[in-house]
Amino acid sequence: MENGSLDYLFNEKSVLTWAIRYKIAQGLASTLLYLHEGWEKCVVHRDVKSNNIMLDSNFNAKLRGFGLARFVDHGKNAQTTNLAGTRGYMSPEYLVTSKANKESDVYRLGIMALEIACGRRSIHENVEENQMVLVEWVWDLYGTNRVLEVAVEAKICPDFDQKEMECLMIVGLWCAHPDQNLRPSISQAIHVLNFEAPLPILAAKMPIATCLVFVNDDQVKLKESM
Repeated sequence: MENGSLDYLFNEKSVLTWAIRYKIAQGLASTLLYLHEGWEKCVVHRDVKSNNIMLDSNFNAKLRGFGLARFVDHGKNAQTTNLAGTRGYMSPEYLVTSKANKESDVYRLGIMALEIACGRRSIHENVEENQMVLVEWVWDLYGTNRVLEVAVEAKICPDFDQKEMECLMIVGLWCAHPDQNLRPSISQAIHVLNFEAPLPILAAKMPIATCLVFVNDDQVKLKESM
C-alpha cells in the first residue's frame, strides 16, 4: 500500500488530517461489519491493530493479517482457541477464556478508535502513570466531562472537528467496554459514527471486567480489574 500501515499515526514527521483519521475509523468499522455479517460465516479477525491496517494512495483503510482469523458460524457461541494477539488490544474476557468472538474484535475496534483519535498507542510507558493505558485515561476524562482534553494533551492536528472527536472517543470506549455484553455490534457502532444514532451514555467510572468461565460444566465467575 502506498501509505504503509496505520503506524503512520505515530510518525511525528507525518501528520494525518482529522478528515483522514475519521475516514480511516469509518473504513475499519465497515471492513469488520463485512467480516462479521457479510459472509455466510462470521470471520473473527483476532488481531486488529495499527500495523495490520494498510493505507492506499487515498488513505483508504485495508485490513490485513488474517493468519490468526477464525470462521465462526452465525449465532454460535465462541470457540476456545490458543491465546493469540497483541498486548494492549486483547479484551479482558479473551485473556481469561481464550475464546475468540465478534465481541473481542469489537473491543479491538474500540482500542483502534481511541488510537486514531488520540494519536498514541494503547499502552504508552513514557507518560504519567494515569495515562499509560489509553482506554483508562480516556474513560477517566469522559467521567469528568473532559474527554476533549485528550486532543489538547496529545497535540492532535488543529483542524479536528470537536463533534466527531467526541463521537469517535465515546464509540471507542463503548466498543472497549470491559463487559462484552455491553459492547455494541459493529453495525450499532457504525450508526453512531455516521451520526445516524445518538451517542451512548456510559458509566462515569470505568467498570471492572466480569468474566464467566465454565469448568467441568460448573460456572465460575472471575472478576478481573482493568
